[in-house]
Amino acid sequence: MEYLSDELLLESYYKANELNLSPDFIYLIEKEIQRRRLSDKIKSYN
Repeated sequence: MEYLSDELLLESYYKANELNLSPDFIYLIEKEIQRRRLSDKIKSYN
């Protein structure tokens, strides 16, 4: 995931949630988002 741009990483996160993919996969994306300090760019997903 470190090769993805920030924008593509965030898009992947939104799409993974939209498609209801594995929580483990979504967790990995979330950890990378946190590592890059992009958490403030995530819109609430409810």
